[in-house]
Amino acid sequence: MAETSISVAQDYFTCSICLNLLNEPVTTPCGHSFCMVCINSFWDELDQKKSYSCPQCRETFAPRPVLRKSNVLTGITDQLQKIDQQTSLGDALDFISLESQDVECDSCIGVKEKAVKSCLTCLASYCETHVQPHHESPAFKKHTLISALSNLQEKMCAQHNKLLEVFCRKDQRVICSQCSVDKHSDHDTVPVQDEWMEKKKYFEDLQQKYHNSLESREEKLLELKEVTEAYKNSVQEAMKDSEKIFAELLVSIEKRQSEVTEMFRAQEKAELAQAAGVQQQLEQEIADVKKRQTELEKLSQTSGYIHFLQRFQFLSPKLQTPDSFKVTFNKQWSFENFKKSILQLKEEVEDFCKERVEKVSENGENIERYFVHKYTFCITKNMGTHFPEEWRFL
Repeated sequence: MAETSISVAQDYFTCSICLNLLNEPVTTPCGHSFCMVCINSFWDELDQKKSYSCPQCRETFAPRPVLRKSNVLTGITDQLQKIDQQTSLGDALDFISLESQDVECDSCIGVKEKAVKSCLTCLASYCETHVQPHHESPAFKKHTLISALSNLQEKMCAQHNKLLEVFCRKDQRVICSQCSVDKHSDHDTVPVQDEWMEKKKYFEDLQQKYHNSLESREEKLLELKEVTEAYKNSVQEAMKDSEKIFAELLVSIEKRQSEVTEMFRAQEKAELAQAAGVQQQLEQEIADVKKRQTELEKLSQTSGYIHFLQRFQFLSPKLQTPDSFKVTFNKQWSFENFKKSILQLKEEVEDFCKERVEKVSENGENIERYFVHKYTFCITKNMGTHFPEEWRFL
């Protein structure tokens, strides 16, 4: 049948000027395709005539057409240059059909119908309506129809215009039947579906590795989030506790300050009370001495001996010496020594707080190092064991 007989015109993607595979293909207004360099060189020679013709059908154009590279043909020729494979046509088509989805008709305008056939000569797919000319018109008699395939151009050999149906394991390339005879005759070649089945097994294994790795990483991520949240809560609790403790410490220090102040006040009161008693006694005695001194002045002016002698014994009592009124404050309450003691206490408290804070900071760094090391190690370890070498970038 024409549908299973592959006979693609070898010159379909060949430039009629250089007779090589199209390079940067462009299409003239008449519909023929050439290499961009070839057709421009051909037309450069016709510049003096100001009339340009197609090298293939001789249709003339004036002025010189502006040609642009055909992206469709470029994509096809690029793929054909990369591909080179072989296998039996029936097996290849069975294999290709596994990867094909519904193919749209290339001739339908607007809503495209589902294609039922693909033409290896036209490299296009057609629905039931648009494929009829291939069955009825003699012009399409030599065209080869097959079951509808997607991306048909990518499945053709660039050199021989034959379907890619063989896989060369040595070169790791897909080739056509002619390539397998010409350049790969001594290579290990297998039908593409066989290689596909083998690759599929590897692919399924790889998918399972991805699945296992994903589960492992999701578990680690969940654990990491839980530990991180717990760590944040611990930090918040520690901050609240530290604020509370420092507040209580400040209250305790203020309380001790109040106690010391009260001690100063009590000592001041006791010592000043003693001084006040002595002061009162001194003032009283000064008053008594002044009174007797006045009476002595009066007595000295008296001429009566009897009266003088009688009064004199009352005006000469024994007076206390000034030393008996000396006030001595408690030397144990030296304010300079107390100040030194307070300063020493301040330094000791500061040193103690600094030492404790450093220990707290050191413990925090140890926790952080443990936390980072644990999860970095787990991630690095898993990265190296879940995949083969070529997949460790994931």
